[in-house]
Amino acid sequence: MVAPALYRRAIPAGARFTEWTARDGWLLRRFDWPAEGTARGRILFQGGRGDIVEKYLELLAHWHGQGWSITSFDWRGQGGSGRQSPNPNVGHIDDFATYIADMAAFWHAWHGEAAGGPVVVMGHSMGGHLVLRALVEGVIRPTAAVLVAPMLGLKSPFGARLGERIAKIIGGIGNGARPAWRENEKPGSTATRQSLLTTDPDRYSDEIWWQQAKPELLLGPPSWRWVVKAFVSTRQVRDDARLRALDVPVLLLVPMADQLVDPNAALAVAAKLPDARVVKFGDEAAHEVLREVDSVRNRAIAELDMFLAARAPAA
Repeated sequence: MVAPALYRRAIPAGARFTEWTARDGWLLRRFDWPAEGTARGRILFQGGRGDIVEKYLELLAHWHGQGWSITSFDWRGQGGSGRQSPNPNVGHIDDFATYIADMAAFWHAWHGEAAGGPVVVMGHSMGGHLVLRALVEGVIRPTAAVLVAPMLGLKSPFGARLGERIAKIIGGIGNGARPAWRENEKPGSTATRQSLLTTDPDRYSDEIWWQQAKPELLLGPPSWRWVVKAFVSTRQVRDDARLRALDVPVLLLVPMADQLVDPNAALAVAAKLPDARVVKFGDEAAHEVLREVDSVRNRAIAELDMFLAARAPAA
């Protein structure tokens, strides 16, 4: 069922990295892994904040082996898509609308590159948030969409609305491009970065290997501007009336023990979607469900495969 771990630390021979130019001239790093022969369909896979496609190669090999062509691009300001902050370690963005503009333009170009077959968009964490926002704003229209641990609410000890107000106060002081915290994926956390992301030490070590092999792709904490705009954008999506009219089938994989994003916010959004399937995971899974131990990962991939077979079947 699940592809062997051939590509955990190696770029597939048939894959390629190129540069794609956004409308304002900004260069985004693009990844393509075309299907061998006639493609069953195409998948656009978008990672989360600070992600790089290299850490998902083992996962993407599974669908490539089923005949899917795979594409991904690094979000502006991270990975190989340059930096928006003078500090290359800080993940900064002026507004999440910039991410959406990039996705809209990329989708328009990519969708027109090939005809026929289903087109699926998958997004993890911040990528899941941006995929859903692009859907409700009507700038992309895939055959089906998959949201994995989607960032539809930030995990804040103060709650969403008070957390947003506090972030705006602190973020409004001084340089908004400064780091919101020093290290780790969560401010003030005593948990290790690995425990926040995955319970699988081997798959976690794959990411560290790629960071050491390609240190120029490494990203640290977000900026205060990113934090403020993340609160704003997630709130706007949660409250968007267009959720109830979305006619694209959506699968949500939600780890309920997630310590980085709010799983209950994802469940509340899913309840508004007309055509949504929710698969929940318990304490066995951390944030990166698709990079978890085999027992968790295999279940997640099986659910995803069933969804694709039913909602994005081969022509």
